[in-house]
Amino acid sequence: MNKISVTALLFAGLLANPALAHHPLGGEVPQTMMHGLLSGIGHPIIGFDHLAFVLGIGLLAAFQRSRLALPAGFVGGTVAGTLLIIGGVALPAVELVITLSVLMVGLVATTGRNLKALPAAGLAGLAGVFHGWAYGEAVVGAEAFPIIAYLAGFGLVQMVIATGVMVLAVMMKDGKSTALMPRFAGAMVAGVGLTYLVEIAETAVFAGI
Repeated sequence: MNKISVTALLFAGLLANPALAHHPLGGEVPQTMMHGLLSGIGHPIIGFDHLAFVLGIGLLAAFQRSRLALPAGFVGGTVAGTLLIIGGVALPAVELVITLSVLMVGLVATTGRNLKALPAAGLAGLAGVFHGWAYGEAVVGAEAFPIIAYLAGFGLVQMVIATGVMVLAVMMKDGKSTALMPRFAGAMVAGVGLTYLVEIAETAVFAGI
């Protein structure tokens, strides 16, 4: 597999249309376990900001000694965040925090640094709480079994994407001709976060006019 095809596979998700809705069922609350599962699988993929963060976590994990700590911490955080919104707990500035998390994970990935596993996993989990809170908006009011299926769906797909990206990034950073590609990819993720941050700032400015 050449470096072009690896990079294309790694970032196919970043070519998605950011205007896509974040709710695979068109905003309808899942009524069955199958609906919950499919909605959970789809939400992190068609939510462009969420997908960028998952890709960033995979990239950053490639530089760590405890490589699964970051994806596991993030996924655990998303489950907790979803349970918070289902329980009626409100979080402040969710979209802003999500956007900043995308920007920061991309920037840190560009450094290629090995981070301390526990604090890094904790920060990934904290970011996951906000991402998961946003995921949970799709299942507020759903029955228990669709919610369980939803949690399983987005937990599974996020781990698959993050670990898949991690494996590809490890392959690239260990190659002579592709060593810098994971860092370049991190810069792309940071660019997504910066784009969303500018959009939020513009919305705030024009809302005040």
